[in-house]
Amino acid sequence: MGSHTSEIITDDQAPEHEGPILAVENLGVEFNVDDEWVMAAENVSFEIHPGEILAVVGESGSGKSMSSMALLGLLPRNGRSTGSAKMLGKELIGAPQSMLRRVRGNEIAMIFQEPMTALNPVLTVGEQIREAIEQHTELSPAQAKKRAIELLRMVEIPEAERRYDSFPHQFSGGQRQRAMIAIALANDPMLLIADEPTTALDVTVQAEVLDLLRKLNKRLNSGVLLITHDMGVVADLADHVVVMEKGRVVEAAPTAQLFAAPREDYTRQLLGAVPHLGSKVGGVLADVEVVDGRLSIHEEYAERLQTDREHRSAAGVVPALELIDVDIEYPGRFRQPAFKAVNGVSLTINPGEVMGLVGESGSGKSTIARAVTGLIRTAAGSVTIGGTDITRLSARQLLPLRKKFAIVFQDPAASLNPRLSIGDSIGEPLLLHEKLGRAALDERVASLLDDVQLPVAFRNRYPHELSGGQRQRVGIARALSLQPDLLVADEPTSALDVSVQAKVLELLQELQRERGFACLFVSHDLAVVELLASHIAVLNKGTLVEQGSTEQILKYPRDAYTRRLLAAAPVPDPKEQSLRREQRSALLAMGAGE
Repeated sequence: MGSHTSEIITDDQAPEHEGPILAVENLGVEFNVDDEWVMAAENVSFEIHPGEILAVVGESGSGKSMSSMALLGLLPRNGRSTGSAKMLGKELIGAPQSMLRRVRGNEIAMIFQEPMTALNPVLTVGEQIREAIEQHTELSPAQAKKRAIELLRMVEIPEAERRYDSFPHQFSGGQRQRAMIAIALANDPMLLIADEPTTALDVTVQAEVLDLLRKLNKRLNSGVLLITHDMGVVADLADHVVVMEKGRVVEAAPTAQLFAAPREDYTRQLLGAVPHLGSKVGGVLADVEVVDGRLSIHEEYAERLQTDREHRSAAGVVPALELIDVDIEYPGRFRQPAFKAVNGVSLTINPGEVMGLVGESGSGKSTIARAVTGLIRTAAGSVTIGGTDITRLSARQLLPLRKKFAIVFQDPAASLNPRLSIGDSIGEPLLLHEKLGRAALDERVASLLDDVQLPVAFRNRYPHELSGGQRQRVGIARALSLQPDLLVADEPTSALDVSVQAKVLELLQELQRERGFACLFVSHDLAVVELLASHIAVLNKGTLVEQGSTEQILKYPRDAYTRRLLAAAPVPDPKEQSLRREQRSALLAMGAGE
């Protein structure tokens, strides 16, 4: 491409190109560490053709991102690349920086994982798109602005002329990612490198961004190199898949073939570790069908799915957690009114029960989790734990009750004290609440490490010496050290690779079965919630729109928002994902049955 005109390319203008856009052969990446060259990737080979989306998948440290950085000459100073990568016949590996600067943004463009860090906060979004155009073309500022507005329209930003003058912080997460895509498309590149483009997005926004990428790819006849660890996104978007492990390609195949019959053990493990939405309840949205392109919604919601929760409450079982008409507000700043984050939420968790709290970013999930553990105050309503209302208690009155509940945070690295050893971190609650002597404390810490399947020798290590999954196990051991009746888990696996996530979830299930604690499991991942929870509550903008048994919510959702949430969640199965995409389109077209 690289025509540098001020017109947006249309379907019939999409250029033709014979042969692959990008041909990578025996690509290697190494880093100099303490005067030794350490391999990050080796013998990586693949091709991308016009109109094709190739996904490179693997866990953290597999070398997928470093391989793409090598293509653009963006490795750190201590890095070097070998082998061959030809873009439209031109060699990129070892090419001079002057040539690579012309290629970047012109023939190859990159969409980064976190748009808020990739966009300049002091320039408007329009100025940043215009800058990308002016760097590579001879268009006048007025022509560049016109094209920037056309690109904002192309990526479906509403009111493009007005939003041209908005700053990145005035855009939502999905709109920022769309702006990043507009910058990437500014000079009609032949190849888009999308590095985890939807990791930070909610499922509904992710579905919109994936639809946009699919549409633009076919419309512009360009190639897309998709780097991701999310097999649901791969099933939704990719034509071919390259699987990487520890810097090497272990398998490459068309998407449908790879999912249906993976050849390598690692690929099978990777696919087996991915939670599959609907696997436990036998499919989702059972009451929604697409018939002749139209949406059919059955009105028969299975009343048989009601559980014994009402009977248990009537029999005098004291709930482990009960919220009644809870409001939570954040105070306004600079004469702004207070922001109501949670509005009139009521829910009940009985002893031994796991309830999943789901919703998109900003729905109030984590706010409720913090209120339940006494970390923030409620504005109205009551939060009762084991029969005691904690909303009016002082910090001193709350202290003895803290033995009854605990929280596992989303980011274990941020929640553990870097100056305390693992043994001291786990033992701290025991020291504060039970005043144990050294011998008894050492024994309990060793037992807790064993419970979360970590070697006892880890007690002398520090958080930075552990992997993400190991740190999260330490967080779980610390939370369970006082044998609480209620565990609040706030997105405990969202920062982990799929295989590590699977092990941590398996551990949580096992510990919950053994110890019988109640659990409020906060997550945006519906497949994970299905795996763990017996009941689900759905939040939308601070309001509880629906709650019920896991089967009822996933198969027979009553609320339109729940249906949209379920339809947007990708599943690691190309055939099923294609049907779900059709279902989602019908839901959106017909207002989700409202």
